[in-house]
Amino acid sequence: MSTNAVVTTPANDAFCSIERTLGIVGERWTFLILREALTNGATRFADFIEVLGIAPNILTARLKTLVEAGVFKKREYREEGSRPRMSYHPTEAGRQLLVVLGALGQWGDDYIPPAAGVTQTRETASGRKRLRVGFVEDPAVLKDVDDIEFVRTPSHPRYAES
Repeated sequence: MSTNAVVTTPANDAFCSIERTLGIVGERWTFLILREALTNGATRFADFIEVLGIAPNILTARLKTLVEAGVFKKREYREEGSRPRMSYHPTEAGRQLLVVLGALGQWGDDYIPPAAGVTQTRETASGRKRLRVGFVEDPAVLKDVDDIEFVRTPSHPRYAES
């Protein structure tokens, strides 16, 4: 699940992994691009433009950040009669962000559902069993959020041993 790859981020000097991660994915459009790539299979610039209605300059900037951070990799393709273009494909680091998207969707479904009803569910690909995102102690034990703590380590600048 975790890799030894070092990802360079705009907030690379930040001590907090959350802050460094937000340096890559912390903007609304970035999460929507990830949603389309990870849940709907979008890979092409034109697909993102069409579905999201995002301005080309913003899409270009967000895709550049995702590629530089190792979340997407570019591949060249060419449609007959057209010039070569690039498509964008999630790497393993990108695919792991599906957990974050699932957690955001689950929170939205639970606390701010659309009036017309939830638009997506999270299910197993085989068997169509509903899924919930959560903290897992081991594969058989889902932990309640009341039993979760974020514990500062000695690497934290405000670490205080208790």
